[in-house]
Amino acid sequence: MDTNDATLDIIPREEDWRFKEASADDPHRYHEANFYAFNTIVTFKASGDRDAVEAAFLAGRDACRTYERLFSRFLPHSDIARINESRGASVVIARDTYDVLAHSLRYCELSEGMLDITMGSVTRLWDFHRGIIPDQESLDEAVAHVGWQKLKLLDGDDVCIATLSDPEASIDVGGTAKGWIADRLIDLMTSQGLEHLFVNLGGNVAVHGGRPDGTPFRIGVKDPRDASQILGAVSIANGSVVTSGLYERMFEKDGRRFAHILNPQTGMPVETDVEGVTVVGPRSVDCEGFSTTLCALGIEYGMDYARSRPEITTAVFIDRDNVAHVVDKTVPSASK
Repeated sequence: MDTNDATLDIIPREEDWRFKEASADDPHRYHEANFYAFNTIVTFKASGDRDAVEAAFLAGRDACRTYERLFSRFLPHSDIARINESRGASVVIARDTYDVLAHSLRYCELSEGMLDITMGSVTRLWDFHRGIIPDQESLDEAVAHVGWQKLKLLDGDDVCIATLSDPEASIDVGGTAKGWIADRLIDLMTSQGLEHLFVNLGGNVAVHGGRPDGTPFRIGVKDPRDASQILGAVSIANGSVVTSGLYERMFEKDGRRFAHILNPQTGMPVETDVEGVTVVGPRSVDCEGFSTTLCALGIEYGMDYARSRPEITTAVFIDRDNVAHVVDKTVPSASK
């Protein structure tokens, strides 16, 4: 069995850290921290004693470093990278990695075939930054190694083990891990005394306690065609808001759009009438776990699916005409 020393891995921009003390002009008196992790900008906001808030933020940053060293498929000593390089051998993994993988497998099972964390063999063929489309033969070969059922987890008394039965299969938890991390960060920093907390992991937002004045946080819903613009906002005091959209990574070629959400059965981008979806619920791990599935299912089936999942409070689907279609379980249905 393989073992790990992830501390050997250097995280890109690991030294980045910016703490901004609350301004006297800010009615909520938020302290703010920004740093780079998980290939995105992470933002923490909270009110309270400056030193206590900064200490909690630093603990949150350190936790992010630990999680990235465990979950990144690009860091050679991470648990995920070691599983992918194991060629079918069993790998000893951290309990946190076990937890992320167990949650991920659950969302794969519930996704109606639209989410699969063993898509690594396929995703590595696509380059959405340079607009490169893989050839059909390569895609067909890669898809043959996709199947979340190939990953087996063992939770022993003293050790957790992962085994990927297909030597050519490859795991990528980029579509599930940040939600789990956001929930953990909320737990960590509230345990250190923060009462009004905002966490943003590059679009995965988790909040606790609302604003100091008793009002909920307002989280913007991005315009899928222009991520710098906001179409509306979601009010939430405790819980999470996660947005998934085709706009995140996409290119056009020969008049056809190619987006980064891929169909596990074909290896090609999903065909959907959804440009973006925002999912609201008590736990970020659920919001992220279901967001890709809702995007891929399309508006009609996606809305039915959102209604069926108790983990989802609200889902906002944006179609290609920038029209919003909303499932909102916080609004009582009309009695007959």
